[in-house]
Amino acid sequence: MKSKKIEVRKYEAWLSAETMHDHSQNWLSELRFAKDEQLFFNDLVGAYTLQLINSKHFNESTKVINKLSAIQKETKELIRTVINHEKGLKIMVDGIDQIPEENAYKDEHGKLIIKISDFLEKYRALKSKLFVLIKSIIKEGKQKRLLP
Repeated sequence: MKSKKIEVRKYEAWLSAETMHDHSQNWLSELRFAKDEQLFFNDLVGAYTLQLINSKHFNESTKVINKLSAIQKETKELIRTVINHEKGLKIMVDGIDQIPEENAYKDEHGKLIIKISDFLEKYRALKSKLFVLIKSIIKEGKQKRLLP
């Protein structure tokens, strides 16, 4: 039996230079905010270090803290990537037809759309885990104070 080769068509939206610039600016804004937020998370973890290393929360807190550290590095790298991508936008607006370079830039932009979307989704999930963990520690602390 012969297998049929199915042609998959790739949908590419036509993106203007202005649209790509707006995307890049929005990404930088979100990534820089995430970077600032991560400083807050570091302070939060520092404030609850003793409770986080408690045997009850140790495994979960270790995973969350390791992920937080990794995501901080990824955030810095993504910021650098988007800044460099933004600098490359001049190829789209220089008035010279450079079709292969312009297509490569658009392909890179499409990959960044997916990469940053995935990153932000992963980042939101990590924030939720961290908040749930800290919330449970705070509740336990309040319960201990209420009991004689």
